[in-house]
Amino acid sequence: MLWMKALHIVLVASWFAGLFYLPRIFVNLAMVPNDSQAERERLLLMADKLLRFMTILAPLAVTLGFILWQRYGIGKGMGWMHAKLFVVLLIACYHWYCAVLLKKIKAGAMHSHTWYRWFNEIPVVLLLVATLLVTVKPF
Repeated sequence: MLWMKALHIVLVASWFAGLFYLPRIFVNLAMVPNDSQAERERLLLMADKLLRFMTILAPLAVTLGFILWQRYGIGKGMGWMHAKLFVVLLIACYHWYCAVLLKKIKAGAMHSHTWYRWFNEIPVVLLLVATLLVTVKPF
């Protein structure tokens, strides 16, 4: 079980690295001058590759977490686990919305760099809440 737990933590950390960095690429894309097509294409390529990497990690992290919960009973029947599962759902929705935003950016629809900077803070809050729920187990 400890090996599985360790792998789960590594997968979640790697997934979150992508969730932190992909919106930062969006910030950079929003700041690219109109005449700099090569820079835009390079950033879009980076975003595509990062999204693919994240999309591989996410189901692996969630699956291992589910196995730890179901097979080993971690958090079973406890309120904090239900709250954490809701946070995981929000994280998955954020991931999905990043993919939607990337598709819109490729089509030419762009928010301001300030909007993306604020959007980039959402996974920080979600990670903080999930971590507090798992470590403090408030209910």
